[in-house]
Amino acid sequence: MSRFILILFIFLAATAGGYIGFKAAASGAEQSFSTADLTTADAQFGFNPFSNFTTEKPAPAPQTGLPDLTFASEKTVQTVVHIQTHFVREEVYYDPFMHFFYGENAYKIRERHGNSSGSGVVISADGYIVTNNHVVQDAKEISVVLDNVKYEGKLIGTDPSTDLAVVKIVGKNLPFSEFGDSDKLRLGEWVLAVGNPMNLQSTVTAGIVSAKNRNIDLLASKYNPEENVFPIESFIQTDAAVNSGNSGGALVNTKGELVGINTAIASGNGFYTGYSFAIPSNIVKKVALDLIQYGAVNRVQLGAGLVNNNSEIAKKNALGIDRGIVVTTISEKSNAANADLQTNDVILALNGKSITSVAEFQGMLVMFNPGDKVSLKIQRGKDEKEIELKLE
Repeated sequence: MSRFILILFIFLAATAGGYIGFKAAASGAEQSFSTADLTTADAQFGFNPFSNFTTEKPAPAPQTGLPDLTFASEKTVQTVVHIQTHFVREEVYYDPFMHFFYGENAYKIRERHGNSSGSGVVISADGYIVTNNHVVQDAKEISVVLDNVKYEGKLIGTDPSTDLAVVKIVGKNLPFSEFGDSDKLRLGEWVLAVGNPMNLQSTVTAGIVSAKNRNIDLLASKYNPEENVFPIESFIQTDAAVNSGNSGGALVNTKGELVGINTAIASGNGFYTGYSFAIPSNIVKKVALDLIQYGAVNRVQLGAGLVNNNSEIAKKNALGIDRGIVVTTISEKSNAANADLQTNDVILALNGKSITSVAEFQGMLVMFNPGDKVSLKIQRGKDEKEIELKLE
């Protein structure tokens, strides 16, 4: 009996320490094959399987119908950069010896230096690059590698609410990715993730769109009204393999159009286990252009607490409908208050587009600027009504 041993490579990366280790593990129990399991046709059926052998040219293999991903891959790798940063962060630590011997305050503040890396996407010929905020957070130095050329990066602006940032390098006639319309993505559509996982530059993986408007509470801890940080999560979920270092990289369709920025994975061990999440390109485009033009994002808030509607909530609150999103609270002097929204109102559509979740609504609302007028379709009790609202 012969066995084939499947070798698994486990990649271990440490951004702060700046090293990558590779560990190989082999186990015959992983996968094995036996010639005893393969019975020949002549032994089983009593004839020679080669009796009708011919030297004629075989017929072409049937078409599988799978898309050709080579164009999108080759186009996108030219626009995805490798970002390396040196960061300095303040941290509080407790020193019991100082407290015991000198009676001083045992809590001290010290600086922690470290290095991290990620990906980014060139979105203009003159060198504007979009990436994740967490890739360049607290960075004192930013370097960008594009086509084996190293550039000094300048941070233009960050938006913790969406985990996006814009970096600029000096260049002319650079290859760049064009924005696609993420709203037009369909479930099951093929997409490519391009980035630099584990410092392996220009890596391309493929998958399909598994879900849209996904909220995974990735940014919930960033909520800070005093700093105008209101987390917005409306991710595209895919099964394209993404790992540490892919953050800030491109998610593109088969045309090579940028439809998202890869941001996170769902994993229990820190490595890819089946699902990855990207910020939709329509949100990326709005945020990036605002950061470039104004240095900050022009954002509007409804000023209302919202939850996804379902049969249980509908029954508990006698809503008469189990779809849409439900208004739970109204903030004073907010857009919601100005629109005369009330608790237990059910928002069904925004500007004529049906709303199925809070994440979807947030993803749509982020596209508007102060002064824009929108229309909300709501149900209040048994009545449906349209509310016109000027966003402030």
